[in-house]
Amino acid sequence: MSLSADQPVRSTPIQPERRSSPRYTVQVPIELHRDGTDFPLRTETTDLSRGGCYVQLSQTLTPGAYAHGRLWLDDSPVDFRGRVVTRHPQFGNGIMFLEFEKDGEQLLERYIEAIAI
Repeated sequence: MSLSADQPVRSTPIQPERRSSPRYTVQVPIELHRDGTDFPLRTETTDLSRGGCYVQLSQTLTPGAYAHGRLWLDDSPVDFRGRVVTRHPQFGNGIMFLEFEKDGEQLLERYIEAIAI
């Protein structure tokens, strides 16, 4: 089928980027504790940004759930509180960082600046 000049061309609208900072493909060890549980989930990130990370989990977390976590950036622990924002069943979750303990945010900033080069 060919299009004539009279036929309107339909295109799919481009979804605007929702992330406020770029993400980087990097495997960083992470430990997550869902609020109300003591059982840690240990895995690695598949990508990381200033605003959050994506983790592979076969038993995914429910969107909206809150968690405490620890990233290991160059052997330095970065403790944070986050919220599950995306879920891909039997694959993984997107976690948004809400707040960091101590100098965690600065450690994350330095880590990302070093890998962004």
